[in-house]
Amino acid sequence: MTSMPVGGITPASPPPAAADLVLRNARIHTGDPRRPAASALAVRDGRIVALGDDQDVAGCVGTRTRVADALGRRVIPGLNDSHLHVIRGGLNYVLELRWDGVPSLAQALAMLREQAGRTPRGQWIRVVGGWTAEQFAERRMPTAAELTAAAPDTPVFVLHLYQSAILNRAAVRAAGFTRDTPDPRGGQIVRGRDGEPTGVLLAAPSALILYSTLAAAPTLDDADKKISTRHFLRELNRFGLTSAVDAAGGFQNFPDNYRTVTELARDGELSLRIAYHLFPQTAGQELADLRRWIETVRPGDGDEWLRLNGAGENLTWAAADFENFSEPRPELASGYEAEFEKAVRLLMEHGWGFRLHATYDQTIRRDLAVFERLAAEGLFPAGNRWLFDHAETVSPHSLERIAALGGSISVQNRMSFQGRAFVDRYGAGAAAHTPPVREMLELGLPVAAGTDATRVSSYNPWVALHWLVTGRTVGDLRLYPPDRLIPRATALDMYTRAGARLTGEENVKGMLREGYFGDFAVLSDDYFSVPGPDIPHIESLLTVVGGHIVYAAGEFEGLDEAVPPLRPEWSPVARFGGYHATPPPGLSGARQADLLTEAVAASEQHRQWRLAHEPAPERTAEVFDPCFVL
Repeated sequence: MTSMPVGGITPASPPPAAADLVLRNARIHTGDPRRPAASALAVRDGRIVALGDDQDVAGCVGTRTRVADALGRRVIPGLNDSHLHVIRGGLNYVLELRWDGVPSLAQALAMLREQAGRTPRGQWIRVVGGWTAEQFAERRMPTAAELTAAAPDTPVFVLHLYQSAILNRAAVRAAGFTRDTPDPRGGQIVRGRDGEPTGVLLAAPSALILYSTLAAAPTLDDADKKISTRHFLRELNRFGLTSAVDAAGGFQNFPDNYRTVTELARDGELSLRIAYHLFPQTAGQELADLRRWIETVRPGDGDEWLRLNGAGENLTWAAADFENFSEPRPELASGYEAEFEKAVRLLMEHGWGFRLHATYDQTIRRDLAVFERLAAEGLFPAGNRWLFDHAETVSPHSLERIAALGGSISVQNRMSFQGRAFVDRYGAGAAAHTPPVREMLELGLPVAAGTDATRVSSYNPWVALHWLVTGRTVGDLRLYPPDRLIPRATALDMYTRAGARLTGEENVKGMLREGYFGDFAVLSDDYFSVPGPDIPHIESLLTVVGGHIVYAAGEFEGLDEAVPPLRPEWSPVARFGGYHATPPPGLSGARQADLLTEAVAASEQHRQWRLAHEPAPERTAEVFDPCFVL
């Protein structure tokens, strides 16, 4: 069962000490301050049993040990997205046409046109998040007329960030929009001069109109939801993800929408560790839902593959602000604190932690006042884990209050996709501190990183790491000056150890150390040395969760176990895959030319400096060389 022939390691005895998997010839970044680097590791029964060099793991090799040669590649601890809508994303993955990473609108529309010929009558084509107009060469969104031209008869729904959705004519009909359809609260159906819907829906500022329209599209049956989820988890494994914290979300009902991952966990078919949250779905019924869940389950219930982590990211609907930076900041209703305080008190009294969606400091300040009142009674945080999600405009004073209350923060790269909209509304000066990650870290707050995929940001974690490290959007807009950028090792720690702290698992995952989970990824390129623009193009070539190879590509292809064939056969994923991979800029001819140009410029600058600072050379006899005569 050896994965590939490896010289220099011979089977050890006695067999009971043998590992299930040994990785050697690697450049391992452990994330462990006590032992930052290694070149080999061994995993048995899901845990790391040896870490060091070939000699340290030689005694772990038995006749049934799989030995993999990393071929000198960079190895990192498995990534952990601290805010990912993985459960909801899995239920719909195979139905969605992904524009994540697609470099031009022309190519995106060509994909749409081809998919229209594959999609059966009665089904929709849906593009749901992971892209922005800024990533396209054309720097614009598609029009409803272009969607209709590409797919005249098949309903098309295209979601753009938290801001809008674009529907073709067939989707307008399928969704039931007419000139008499009233605008929902917080949303707008854009109409032409004749009063008919144009196909554009606006979040003004609530995205409810966008998500409720999407909810009208056909769904998968239970068997296909399992297949869809398994393929989505494999897609996440493709980028080195081994864990995720599911942030629940709108239209994700418990227990119905959690049944698929529960059954996959029961059958041992998860390839990603999931800690999940519970989110009250009905305004006015939040406390009743929380009481029912408290009587049923407890945070920490479950196992290392699937476990409840707490409530949120909403506790009461009235306390939620909206993150549509194309619209003015919403003013939350006065007096929401009374019901919100009841919800927090209930959770604290029963040992439940929570996460809380809050985009703006104005919301965070009001929430903190509630927590401080409960803290004065000795009821907060009462030993429970709690955190704010997003916190784009949190102030230094609010950060100090969060630290005093023992809170954490989970930040996402929403500015990768919405940075231009934020700059247009609030200015480049404000954007340079949004969110203030450096200040969070300097205060010693636990700060974990994630994506908030799939309806806005892409699920590709390397896009988020690129944002943290370079301070640039996917459209290459520079948001942050050099002194506000996050060092690469720190950013990786936010995607590994910090996420484990949010779920109380910091003693078993987040770094590579003996006794910790055998979760790691062998990377296509070295994250620590590639040029910044190349970071979003990194993928994993070998992803291991608990010693099991869950994804393998390149020279490791075929070492992972097969997943069931993708269904339905017309799925956009079957034709186009998920995230659209493009060559790293560092490998392109244009990038080479840019580097040569920079080198020539540097050489000319150096020549000019020499002319200005060095004594004039003595004149020597001219040498004639006919090879240089034209």
